[in-house]
Amino acid sequence: MLMGEYHHNIDEKNRLVIPSKFRFELGEKFIVTRGLDKCLFVYSEEEWNKIVAKLKTLPFTQRDARNFTRFFLSGAAICELDRSGRVSITSPLVEYAGITRDCVIIGANDRIEIWAKEEWDSFISTNEEHFADIAENLFAAGDFNA
Repeated sequence: MLMGEYHHNIDEKNRLVIPSKFRFELGEKFIVTRGLDKCLFVYSEEEWNKIVAKLKTLPFTQRDARNFTRFFLSGAAICELDRSGRVSITSPLVEYAGITRDCVIIGANDRIEIWAKEEWDSFISTNEEHFADIAENLFAAGDFNA
C-alpha cells in the first residue's frame, strides 16, 4: 500500500525525485498519466495493467467511455528512475498538473499522486471540513468499522 505525503521540487528539466519509500513499490518501470482533480497519477506496471484491462471492457459506443479512455491513455508515459531516484515527467503532464516548482507527492493506496503544491493546498483547504461527512457517506453501509 502506498501512503504518506512528501514535498519535493521539480527542476528545470522536469525531473522530480520520487521518495525512496515509493520506489520499491513502483518497480523499475512505471506509468505516469493525467489524473483526476488536476494531479498526476503514477502506477506500477502491475496496477496499470489492471486499469487497462478494465478500460478494455468499457463499451466504445458510449461517449463517456471513449472520452475517459482518450484523456487517461493519451497522456500516459512509461518512466524509469535515474541513478538519483528522479523521474523525468513530460512537458504536457507538467503543464496539465500546473507544476512549476514545489510539488507534493502522496501515496493513495494503489497509486502515487503528484500535485502542484498550490493545487494540493487548495484541495486540502476546500475539503478538510467535509472529510468527516465524506467518510460517513462512504462507509454508511456499515461494512467498515474504524
